[in-house]
Amino acid sequence: MLRRLLLPAMLSAALAGCASYHPAPIDPAQNAAKLSARSLRDPHLLAFVRAMRSGAGATAGATAPARWDLSTLTLAALYYHPNLDLARSSLAQARGAVRTARQRPNPTLVFQDLSYNQTVRTPSPWTIGPSIEFVIETAGKRAARTAQARHLAAAAREDLATASWQVRSGVRNALIDLWAARQSLAQSRNDLGVEEQLVAATAQRFATGAAAGFDLAQARIHRDEARLTALNAQNREAQARNALAGAIGIPVEALHGITISFADIAAPQQPAADVATGILRKAALTGRSDVQSALADYAAAEAALQLAIANQYPDIALAPGYDYSQGDNQYLLMPTVPLPIFHQNQGQIAEALAQRAQAAAQFTALQDTVLHAIDQAVTEYRASVRSLASAQAIRAEEVHEFRRMQSAFDTGDADRPSLIAAQLTLATATQAQIDALVRQRRALGSLEDALQHPFFATAAPLPLLTTDPRLSSSLSAE
Repeated sequence: MLRRLLLPAMLSAALAGCASYHPAPIDPAQNAAKLSARSLRDPHLLAFVRAMRSGAGATAGATAPARWDLSTLTLAALYYHPNLDLARSSLAQARGAVRTARQRPNPTLVFQDLSYNQTVRTPSPWTIGPSIEFVIETAGKRAARTAQARHLAAAAREDLATASWQVRSGVRNALIDLWAARQSLAQSRNDLGVEEQLVAATAQRFATGAAAGFDLAQARIHRDEARLTALNAQNREAQARNALAGAIGIPVEALHGITISFADIAAPQQPAADVATGILRKAALTGRSDVQSALADYAAAEAALQLAIANQYPDIALAPGYDYSQGDNQYLLMPTVPLPIFHQNQGQIAEALAQRAQAAAQFTALQDTVLHAIDQAVTEYRASVRSLASAQAIRAEEVHEFRRMQSAFDTGDADRPSLIAAQLTLATATQAQIDALVRQRRALGSLEDALQHPFFATAAPLPLLTTDPRLSSSLSAE
């Protein structure tokens, strides 16, 4: 009776743990509609932003920030950007691979014989020979396999951190571009106003015979050029808004009615004088997320080599069974061991050795890339600082000259066209200072990326979200 119940019981226990398939089709139109409906006023996004900034739970009724700055826009990008969904899915697959690696081989039910001999009537015409084969892994194969999977999962986690930093970098660069575009737009509109004043003043002088027609034509040409410059600046501002929306992962319409703060861009933290050789450089060469990922890949290659070496030693298969042959009961134990006659896994070991050497070379190449990226960023930043200082000095001189001309105009020692010309010269110096300031901010952003150390919005650490923040249970960061 016990023997008759054993097999059904084992099959029932095995089937009870089986998962079931649930289809999840993708509707392109519905998916596109969801993307188009993304908003910075979404209550779940606002709850997420509040939770990340306060470190406490937040309700869906959280209010929107009065001003969206670099830190809050970055959180919105972490919430929406599809690149992080890809990185999180890779991490989920790697963690699933760890579970797979830890699994022990399932036993196999084998029927050595199942026959009916019609010439035999007694005691029984049946011959039944079931056995269950158990595989016993040797030489620590399961431990090495699990270690390899865990290192790959660690690499995937660091890849998620790299993707998060890249998303922040994209938001920062887009915010710098929008900040630059708005400053240039304001300056170009101011220049256009001055050019129009110059045209009006020259026209008056022409009417009185104090200016030639050529002078009036030149003033009008410069005014028209200023109009084109202002129009181009307006187009660049619109393009910068589109780029910012793309960096966040929202439609550009979602930025309408949103107040954006550029305080983080206007007043960043300046790097220390020893940035080229100091602690930040050393930390980047060893602690950047991509460096840590490459280090984890090398550790996985080491574990793969250990597994290949362990596979030299054959596993043992035990197949205890029961054989009922025409009335006779037999109990069997049938161990099987592969014979390593033709090879001892030397090919796989050679591959694993080469893969470990490749992982080591990739790690060294990455560190070399980081090293040169830091040097290049430091060089560009220092050059931009010098250019900014020069532009500021030139503008200061033009401010002094304009004030001198204003005084002369007030006392009647200079005419209006001369004053307007001084204004235009000052405007040119101001635009040059804006351009130098933008170059300095972009260079600082490149240095920030090379070091993976924030100089903009330093008080807002970048959270690592290993689960989808759009799920209500994932309002937490690692």
